[in-house]
Amino acid sequence: MRGSAFVWKRIVFAVVTVFVALTLNFILFRVLPGGPISQISRVPNASPALKQALTAQFGLDKPIWEQYLLYLQQTLHGNLGVSYMNRQPVLDNLIEAFGNTIPMVATGTVLALMMGGLVGVISAVRRGSATDHLSTNIAVLFYAFPTQFLGMMLLIIFAGVLPSAGMSDPFAIGGSQWDVFLDTLKHMILPVATLALTLFAENALIVRSAMLETLGEDYILTAKAKGVPRHRLIRAHALRNAMLPIVTMVAMSLGAVVTGSILIEVIFSWPGIGRALYTAVLKRDYPMLQGGFLAITVVVITFNLIADLIYYKLDPRITT
Repeated sequence: MRGSAFVWKRIVFAVVTVFVALTLNFILFRVLPGGPISQISRVPNASPALKQALTAQFGLDKPIWEQYLLYLQQTLHGNLGVSYMNRQPVLDNLIEAFGNTIPMVATGTVLALMMGGLVGVISAVRRGSATDHLSTNIAVLFYAFPTQFLGMMLLIIFAGVLPSAGMSDPFAIGGSQWDVFLDTLKHMILPVATLALTLFAENALIVRSAMLETLGEDYILTAKAKGVPRHRLIRAHALRNAMLPIVTMVAMSLGAVVTGSILIEVIFSWPGIGRALYTAVLKRDYPMLQGGFLAITVVVITFNLIADLIYYKLDPRITT
């Protein structure tokens, strides 16, 4: 019963959080200075009648409460509006952007988790050794590098060797599906490397800290005294009980898979969700911004909910 109550409590909390985020998402874009129709004034021969027609078309002439109810109704039906930039449904734009972001960011995130986890475990097991000092200092060094700095350095060093913009060669004509796949992989190398090196350092430091805390517990010392083999002690006892903070790290990383990295996508002109939202900010494309932020919020909350449920599975004592 306590387990069921905990699960339902977390689910209800996630639903309420989504509703609050949905409401704030609507309010914030209405209180910002300027508006989407104000951009029409920059277009030559834009008459007041045109601005009035567009205002009525997008429902901006209705009372704020009516706009809010309409916004909730349309969102619950999966209608996120129409983009002001290309007049296409926001949902279609988001699906296309997510489809470009997920392979690139997922690859970088998985590589960062693998490298960070391995380096963190080795550093913790060999605490105080030359290996520990070297790996920790490297992790701290990469952790101190801003994402844009690291991306620009890779761009400067490898721009003449590897593709550095977009996700395909615009001058490629014909070619098989395999050729297209290989071309996409080549364009993915630099942004994936930037993301992996950025996340690797944080992952390594978190895993090292969690492992050191676990290795200092009394039951680990007792297992050592009983003669438990070192590899079994690390794998079955220390690493398993250090999973709670690691689960948090993984949940946050999975959220980053969907949100993407705006800086990386802008630097390498990768047509993903981060670059799409960056362009929407410049163009004041409110429906696109609302839809993008809402989708990101829902995904992050969902991953946090999954992490909470995994917490309970790993440690049933957690009931709050």
